[in-house]
Amino acid sequence: MPRKKSQAPHSVRREHARRRARSKWSLAVVGGPMILAVVAGSVFAAGVHHGHAGPPGAAASAQPTQAADPDPNCTLVVPEHPLTARGLATPYRLVATDPRQGPCHEANPDQAAFVEAAILTKDGKLTVYDPLVIDQGTRPAASTVRPRVPRGSTVGIWFGFNATQLTLKSSGLSHSLAQGRCVNGTPGSAFGQFAYCNAPAFFRAANAQTAEKHLKIPALGTAKDGLPCPTTRDFSVVDQDGSDNVVTHYLADAQGRVAQNNAASRAALRRAGAKPTDLTNGSDNRLLTHFIDPALGCTPFTAPDQSSDGLASSALPLDELSAAARQRAPIALIPQNDPMTLVDGHASVRKTDLYRAGVDMPPIGAGDDGNGAAYCRTLFTKPSGIRRVFQDRALLRAAPSPDPGTAPNLFGFLASRANQTFTNLGCDRLLHSGNPVMLTTDGQGLVTDAVLTPLGRPSASPGPAGATQGTSPSAAPTASSPTANGGSATATTGVPASAPPASDGVSTAPSAGTPDSSATAVTPSSSTGLSSPRPS
Repeated sequence: MPRKKSQAPHSVRREHARRRARSKWSLAVVGGPMILAVVAGSVFAAGVHHGHAGPPGAAASAQPTQAADPDPNCTLVVPEHPLTARGLATPYRLVATDPRQGPCHEANPDQAAFVEAAILTKDGKLTVYDPLVIDQGTRPAASTVRPRVPRGSTVGIWFGFNATQLTLKSSGLSHSLAQGRCVNGTPGSAFGQFAYCNAPAFFRAANAQTAEKHLKIPALGTAKDGLPCPTTRDFSVVDQDGSDNVVTHYLADAQGRVAQNNAASRAALRRAGAKPTDLTNGSDNRLLTHFIDPALGCTPFTAPDQSSDGLASSALPLDELSAAARQRAPIALIPQNDPMTLVDGHASVRKTDLYRAGVDMPPIGAGDDGNGAAYCRTLFTKPSGIRRVFQDRALLRAAPSPDPGTAPNLFGFLASRANQTFTNLGCDRLLHSGNPVMLTTDGQGLVTDAVLTPLGRPSASPGPAGATQGTSPSAAPTASSPTANGGSATATTGVPASAPPASDGVSTAPSAGTPDSSATAVTPSSSTGLSSPRPS
């Protein structure tokens, strides 16, 4: 069966196509009201999601015969009884959803899928575990660790994907999707890169253990800017599709075989003469815990990772438990204009609620209707939103970039991500305003600085679709000026390098003394990085 053509808005489809090229840093019946978006074992959906850029050359040797434009739609075969110790230790198998579109290879960072589990005992002890993903017809590069799942434990599983659309499929003649209470989206419309198994039950158990004080959610602490440390529901952290993907990390060898990230796997790979290659999932969660938190002097909620020698690890379910318990208002809950919750380009309460259920958020209701305009307005106008990123410019400029191919530091990356979020959430249409985040790029197209203008203030008109960063064919001739790093800053004429002070108190001019302080802020572009990348 051929893939359905996406019916998402043009700007979203363009973003998905871009992410295919640079992989982000995405009906079975079961008990209860849950709905599995798995029809006859697979889902072909109109809704698609994002990938994340990784470090240049990552895993290049793992698949020497990779296609230039790999198939962005892959399927994970879920093992039998996925919520048991045996099921967790059994590798998931990656296959092409439609073989006519080309193969899917786990060791290809642009196609890699990731699985993350959390195990909560009946007395409140919490651990995480990363089930392995391998190519169909192959064996792991090293034996998997069998986790301990004490009797009475509750297990939840979450999925992330570095390409466009991940489908879940039962193993053979089993009913593993029903056994795991797995949710892929709504019938005919998958979330994209995200899916989960038994997540609502896990969160119910965790919240009950927290109420009984068996499970303790640590305090957030205070960031270097004097504000509470952010969570995945902080408006300074979210993007077009928050709470997506996982922090799972695998190892791959030169033959494309994959292993869990632990000492035994590394030893086995060394004995085989292989140099392990890192495979990580581009995720908002990893962006927060591995980049933003260190930059702000914050510490994420962690638990022992049974698949990684018991080392402390963050994880999507831990991040969401922390956010649910500690995030102060305003709270960024998944809105109805999140691209992963759209059905044929239209808002869907049902799909939004299914997504929210997988990340411990309340359903759409009178207190929160998931209004896209309200979400955009808070994100781009309130002190708790993107304004905090600009106020923390000095701290973030001193931090490493998750994707050096987008920006040389964390501030540039987050500014680029905010610029794209405004476009891909349709905030321009909802708020009747131009993009308030204007980017400055150098001669290599890296985002070196940005300015934030109040909504409604005139800004540069975007170039036509496909225009490169910093250029506009309709603009007057451009000029290039040398930069401190040896490149050149591209200036689009007619766009002021600095604007009058914003009424919200945020400086709209590039910071003085930066390597590109002579550059002109350029028009927003659809060619920059968007969401959280795969860390280097």
